Amino acid sequence: MEISRDFYLQKLIDHKQNGLVKIITGVRRCGKSYLLFTLFYHHLLNDGVPADHIICVSLEDYGNKNLQNPDELYAFVKAQIKDDAPYFILLDEIQLVPTFESVVNGFLHIPNADIYVTGSNSKFLSSDIITEFRGRGDEIRVFPLNFSEFYSALEQNTPFNRAWLQYATYGGMPLCLSMKTDSDKAKYLQDLFATTYLADIINRNNLRGNAEINELTDILASSIGSLTNPLKLSNTFNSQKNLKLSANTISAYLDHLQNAFLIERAVRYDIKGKKYINTPSKYYFVDMGLRNARLSFHQQEYNHIMENVVYNELKLRGYSVDVGVVETNLKVNGVSQRKQLEVDFVANMGSRRYYIQCAYRMPDEEKRKQELSSLLGIGDAFKKIVIVGEEGLTGYNEQGILIASLSDFLFNPEKTLNW
Repeated sequence: MEISRDFYLQKLIDHKQNGLVKIITGVRRCGKSYLLFTLFYHHLLNDGVPADHIICVSLEDYGNKNLQNPDELYAFVKAQIKDDAPYFILLDEIQLVPTFESVVNGFLHIPNADIYVTGSNSKFLSSDIITEFRGRGDEIRVFPLNFSEFYSALEQNTPFNRAWLQYATYGGMPLCLSMKTDSDKAKYLQDLFATTYLADIINRNNLRGNAEINELTDILASSIGSLTNPLKLSNTFNSQKNLKLSANTISAYLDHLQNAFLIERAVRYDIKGKKYINTPSKYYFVDMGLRNARLSFHQQEYNHIMENVVYNELKLRGYSVDVGVVETNLKVNGVSQRKQLEVDFVANMGSRRYYIQCAYRMPDEEKRKQELSSLLGIGDAFKKIVIVGEEGLTGYNEQGILIASLSDFLFNPEKTLNW
């Protein structure tokens, strides 16, 4: 099964021969190697690059074990370059090479070489890139399949609602799509989280045990879309789990989970005051299947799941995403009161800004007013959007707020945002 990943392929194409090392990062098993060695490789061939000018090395292949030696790898690549035409160097699992940053930086001195690398998260994290490549790295972040990529691999004309329920349950890890039964998918995701992701974090950071990081992951999974902070989580550990874990330790664990690309933190932003509020924050999972696997596929709260999916879609498209806070006057029993209301997302990219609410259902006027109240309290002219689970509802209301269906947003986010 070949899944089109045109968004990321275009990023690689746009960044070709820019003088930097293209560093493809993302949670393990999300399709980085497939993107580089299949999709990008075939693009280069179709673009007229001779096969012998594309140097592909998978460093986890046993046949290339000798190339894990940095001197051997450098000599091998140099020996392939025989003329002044452009060469493309594609290196997978580069972290298996000791002092790989020196080797890769050495390739930058070859004037006709263009370098692309991937690495697993156990030793090759986004936080390491700044120091390892000293400004000569160009990071391209890859996410698991988004909904439109996932949908493209399903049977033709699959109804949206059926596809959404599958995606909301098992997420977008590519290998899941080739599995026939729900039990196989569930076991794969649970094993992947426990034996790959958390094992990487524990080994990399020399954690003394796995009970605390497992408990923290489960707490975060059960509270996506909820405000929290290390102190609050510490109190939860003490009161509910009978485990004493300091706020500082929890803060470090949260950093580990973020550095492994498993979760992301959304910080609160005071819209009218134009300032950040550092705590509390929200945490979202990179993939719903991975999140659900932590909870044995209980807690299928579609409003929170939809919120997480919308967050991921905005992030993969390059938006910085915050949780909005707006102060407004509300009348309670005829008395005007100052109240803080939440806007699910403030999405920014350059001069573009969108205020976005997620409401899986708005069954009555009371719920409608609740979802719109925070947006109506914002005084500026940036676009305001409510994304709802019902299909066929995209259009503006009388107050100038775009009511957009989840299906329209997931199939074409940029069209929805610029409707």
